[in-house]
Amino acid sequence: MAVSANGDIASALWYRGPGQVEIRRETIAPPGAGEVRVRTLYSGISRGTESLVFGGRIPESEFERMRTPFMAGDFPFPVKYGYAAVGRVESGVDTLRGKTVFVLHPHQTTFNAAASATVELPEDLPPQRAVLAANMETALNGVWDAAPGPADRIAVVGAGAVGSLVAYLCGRIPGTDVTLVDVNPGRAELAGELGVSFAEPGKAKGDCDLVVHASGSPDGLRTALELAGDEATVLEMSWYGDAAVTAMLGGPFHSRRLLLISSQVGRIAPSHRPRWTHSRRLAAAVALLNDPRLDALLAPAVAFGDLSERLPAILDARSGVLCQPIIYP
Repeated sequence: MAVSANGDIASALWYRGPGQVEIRRETIAPPGAGEVRVRTLYSGISRGTESLVFGGRIPESEFERMRTPFMAGDFPFPVKYGYAAVGRVESGVDTLRGKTVFVLHPHQTTFNAAASATVELPEDLPPQRAVLAANMETALNGVWDAAPGPADRIAVVGAGAVGSLVAYLCGRIPGTDVTLVDVNPGRAELAGELGVSFAEPGKAKGDCDLVVHASGSPDGLRTALELAGDEATVLEMSWYGDAAVTAMLGGPFHSRRLLLISSQVGRIAPSHRPRWTHSRRLAAAVALLNDPRLDALLAPAVAFGDLSERLPAILDARSGVLCQPIIYP
């Protein structure tokens, strides 16, 4: 498609108030030097973070840290927010023309991005599965923080997109005994697809060498602490926004010398920070998606034009959606 000198009209999803979204039209200029024009094929809803944005639950202290590379507006509202777009390069840098790329961009039909902000997809990676790249990057960083080893007994509490991907990555380490723990027994099928075991809270094997918590629930954190063996690590990957969380740090927590640490994708894990850049980490996450078993995390695609109507139900905690792909015309 030719890009006019005056730019083109794009449509983008905006969060405009608590529980309120709309699709806005905006003019985008022709791509500048070092930029590409991307026509979006799919994007993905990051349910955990976007639920907090949707509800206006981003704490003021995190307004700047929560900004994404191509976000527009300001917290709490209105904001154009999202970070999982896959599209085809239509113009701009010649070496990328016609390539399919992943970009940390909000939900928008077409957009400009610096060529350096794009990650080219392997030819055999389906574009729809590639919307999991941001979740996989978070999971990869968490695994680096957790530092699992061969033959470890590992529990991952919370079978959302990130927790499931952490379990998947840990399950590929030789000899590991990995259990995905969730209150929803229906997640057992997903665990099987990913090649790991499943258990409901109260039925999972304890005395774990490592426990990763990704349920977003204080009850899940309690389960994680209970499953950890003496002197084991509990990695907290949930982010609760502005919600207060009570952790059971009394009882045997200190006598068992448990190590409770946090993980956040905004910074590369200390174990890799001296050698890795954010772009290298994202490219690695994209490459890790080249496994058809990961399609089990994807819900049926929703049309971009229906997003204003469908999004509240998608973000509802009872929806059961892990990753919601959006398909563009």
